[in-house]
Amino acid sequence: MTPIQRFVTSQRLRISCWDWGNPSAPTLLLVHGGRDHARSWDRIAEAFRDDYHVVALDLRGHGDSDWSIGGNYGLPDNALDVAAVIESSGAPARILAHSYGGSVSLVTAGTFPALVSRLAVMEGTHSLNPPDQDHVGVEWMRNWARRLRGFETQESRPYPSLQAAEARMREANPRLPADFLPHLAAYASRPVEGGYMWKYDLWVNGRSSMELRRDELPEFWEAVECPVLLVTGSESAAAGRQHPNPEAHLREVRRVQIEGAGHWIHHDQKDALLAELRPFFAD
Repeated sequence: MTPIQRFVTSQRLRISCWDWGNPSAPTLLLVHGGRDHARSWDRIAEAFRDDYHVVALDLRGHGDSDWSIGGNYGLPDNALDVAAVIESSGAPARILAHSYGGSVSLVTAGTFPALVSRLAVMEGTHSLNPPDQDHVGVEWMRNWARRLRGFETQESRPYPSLQAAEARMREANPRLPADFLPHLAAYASRPVEGGYMWKYDLWVNGRSSMELRRDELPEFWEAVECPVLLVTGSESAAAGRQHPNPEAHLREVRRVQIEGAGHWIHHDQKDALLAELRPFFAD
C-alpha cells in the first residue's frame, strides 16, 4: 500500500505525517535524523505495517513540514511536535528514531513519559553543541548570531537533475541501496528553477538559541520510564560523537550492535535491524 499524507498542527506549524494505515493497532512512530525525511523509512514501514499503526513524520523544517520562521529548531521545539503527532495517532506509541531524531525522541520520552511505551534509538545520544559551546554566554551568542546571519546571504545552487541529487546522496553514504536511491532523492528534493533543491530548511543547521546543553541531556534520559534499545553500527563514523555511557542515565536499557552497518543502519543492514526490533517492540 501507499501511505496517506496528513498534517498535524504543532506550535502553529503544519507537521507532515505519512500514515500507513491499520489505525486500530498500536502506534509505531518513525522519527528521521537531521536533513532527512519521513519517506526514507518506507522499507521499515512496510515491514511493520501489518502489526502496527505506522506513522512517519517530517520533523519541522524537513520534508513537507513547515519551516520555522525565526529558526526554532532545538530539541525542545521538535519534542513538542513529536508529542503532538503521537497524540493525533494514538498514544502511547512505540518509537524508532535515527540520529538527531533519537535525541529528539529521548527528550520527548523524558518530558512526556506517558506518550512513549518503547523507544529504539539508532545512534542518537550525541550532543548537539560542540565542546566549546556548553556555556551560553556572550561568545556563544556572537558565534551563533554570526552563523545564522551567514545563512541569510548564503546562496545554494540547485542540482541540475534528480540523478545529480542521487549522486550526492551516494557520495555521502556509498552503502545506500542503489534501487532505493531514486526514491530517497525524489522525496528529499523539490523542483526549482534550474533543477532541484533539498527540501530541508538551511536554518535547521543553526539549531536554536534555547538549545539544550550536553550536560542537560542526562536529566531528560533519567526521566524516561519506558524500555530503551540503543542500536549502533559496527562501522559507523558517527560512533565517536555518541554519549560515552547513556546506560548510566536510563532505567531500563539494552544495547545492540549491528555488524556491517554504518550510521544509516536501517539502510545498510535492514534485515539484521528488523531481527532486533521485532522482539523488542513485541514485548
